[in-house]
Amino acid sequence: MRVFHRPLKAGGAAMLGLAAVALTGALGAAQPAIAATSATSAASVVTPRLTAIEGSLLPRTDKPVGAYTASSMSVEVALAPRNEAGLNRELTEAYSAGSGQYHDWLGQGQFDARYAPAAAVRASIARYLRGQGLSVAATDSPFLLRVTSSSAKIETAFHTALSSYAAAGGVRYFANSTQVRLPAAIAADVQGVVGLSNTVRLRSQAIRPSGKAGKDGKAGSSTASCEASYPTTDELFAFTNKGTAFPDGYGGAPGCGGLTPAQTNSIYGAPAASPRTEGAGVNAAVFELSGYQPSDIDAWAQYFYGDGYQPNLTQVNVDGGPLSKYCPKGDKCEADYSGDIEVDADIEQELAVAKDAHVYVYDAPNDETGQTSLDEYVKIANQDVAATVSTSWGVCEKSAGKAYAEAENTIFEQMALQGQSVFAAAGDNGAFDCLGYDGKGVNVDDPEAQPWVTSVGGTSLESDNPGTNPSPGYPASGTETVWNVDNLCSDQPRTETNDDLGGYYWCGADGTGAGGGGSSEFWGEPFYQKGPGVISQDTTYGKSSCALASGSGTPCREVPDISANADEYTGYAEYCTGSKATKNSTCATFAHGGGWFAIGGTSLSTPLWAALITDRDSYRGVRAGNVNPLLYGWLDTNPCQYFNDITGTGSLQQAATNNGRFPTTPGYDEATGAGTPKFAAIITS
Repeated sequence: MRVFHRPLKAGGAAMLGLAAVALTGALGAAQPAIAATSATSAASVVTPRLTAIEGSLLPRTDKPVGAYTASSMSVEVALAPRNEAGLNRELTEAYSAGSGQYHDWLGQGQFDARYAPAAAVRASIARYLRGQGLSVAATDSPFLLRVTSSSAKIETAFHTALSSYAAAGGVRYFANSTQVRLPAAIAADVQGVVGLSNTVRLRSQAIRPSGKAGKDGKAGSSTASCEASYPTTDELFAFTNKGTAFPDGYGGAPGCGGLTPAQTNSIYGAPAASPRTEGAGVNAAVFELSGYQPSDIDAWAQYFYGDGYQPNLTQVNVDGGPLSKYCPKGDKCEADYSGDIEVDADIEQELAVAKDAHVYVYDAPNDETGQTSLDEYVKIANQDVAATVSTSWGVCEKSAGKAYAEAENTIFEQMALQGQSVFAAAGDNGAFDCLGYDGKGVNVDDPEAQPWVTSVGGTSLESDNPGTNPSPGYPASGTETVWNVDNLCSDQPRTETNDDLGGYYWCGADGTGAGGGGSSEFWGEPFYQKGPGVISQDTTYGKSSCALASGSGTPCREVPDISANADEYTGYAEYCTGSKATKNSTCATFAHGGGWFAIGGTSLSTPLWAALITDRDSYRGVRAGNVNPLLYGWLDTNPCQYFNDITGTGSLQQAATNNGRFPTTPGYDEATGAGTPKFAAIITS
């Protein structure tokens, strides 16, 4: 069963499955500089001409259904870093082996000291906005200003119009219907305005297998078998049309509900277990947007590691936490347990691979404009306690918009220079992660496509079911393939081979899905992205394809970077429960209020990789930082030592050969990236 955060089936609602985070009412050193301008009148602001903020209009096919009005709404003005050329140069040097600054990480606060907008710049922008009758406040980040007023004054200040829209499936949203324009004197220092649309609705990337449940979600008649066969198209079609249950079960967890930690580590070849190879002494963060029950984590961990084991968890609530009533003005927040299945999966998967790590659970309300998620990323960066960061929450790039993506990018640049490794899920709709936005087309998610984030795609172990074997080896050559259940996800029209439902349907249907991958529509190819297969017939180029590329000959950023098992039918063991006391809990909707079950999606491959690098940091005693330059360096020099290359040409020729659009090939591909991990080599190299 697919969790509710995911988009509706192809052709359904355009905006479901996006969400984000708002800036805390930060104080900080920059506040006095802003406050000093509060007495400035509107008459003192000279606006001889206006300049449009590039990319400030979201692409959409929906027509406006009326004006959008709000008595009070909050937006975030994202400011460009000072000395961007110097920032880019320092990032390149920090990640170029042989450079004198290689892996010379910045300390807490140093990033802002070097690259925050000058106080005079912030004051000038605040003076203009206050002159327009808006309330302006500092945040925890000097790169973000919080602005609050009525929608009418917001429209006037940013010289735009706000409209209401109705998506194809009836979901309503608001967005600016004209470009943002600002006085030329300040426009160059503004990247964009976050909050002029409520389409940044982050969704989780976790999926339960179908089979044991009928269409009504109640238990079916099938029996669980720890050696059940991979589902066939006939079984999936019968389940979809008639609710006919089919035998399921995978791995050695209770009720044949997924891989145990021991099985996961054994399949991918972990080194001998020891504190140094299981994350001891390293802090790992998970980015979350939902309430959850820590007792679930205790139950999972003590089942696998014994009653004497206690997970080392620290809760860090942002904007009051996921159950807080805080929400940006004019925004809407899910302050409940609706994503508990995601939070539990992320933490448990971190502990499956790095059981001795200290896991920091950063958690905020799940909003619709992207403001609370920005707050959360700012908190992770500013605290700088976590060496690795995993996020399984994402949104279609088109829905995120350029302003939100650029605001995020500045935070991820800070993390990269501090030596923090960030991993994000590549998505579960194959090459079509905007299905929930426009119902068609090739596209990828944010933040996984960000240049300073490691995108993690999905594979499947398909026919290789270890059953209850506690120490299985890696499957035979050609067995592990790209995740695309029975190769059903595609852009094919309705045919008998897809049960006359069309390929898009199966990219987003309950019980199927596929690993995300493709090219960013914002970012150009980073300097580190090189190696066999990176430039291929599928590579796109230039600003017409990726708006922030440096020129027409620049390739676009390709994702995923790497992958791991993410198929729900070859999934991992999760323990998650809910009740009437856990408002809107997803796990409470399962039989018996939840418990043990298998879980898949790139939500699981992502914390797996984050935990793997946590182990590497522990073993080496230093932070790896953003691992993309390292990964592509391995791909270019000795890939077989570090990766299982998913080629689609193995001896067993499994069903899945692409992620709906991009095929698996030798070397890099936009279905599985560089491949899946060989734990021992990556941890101990």
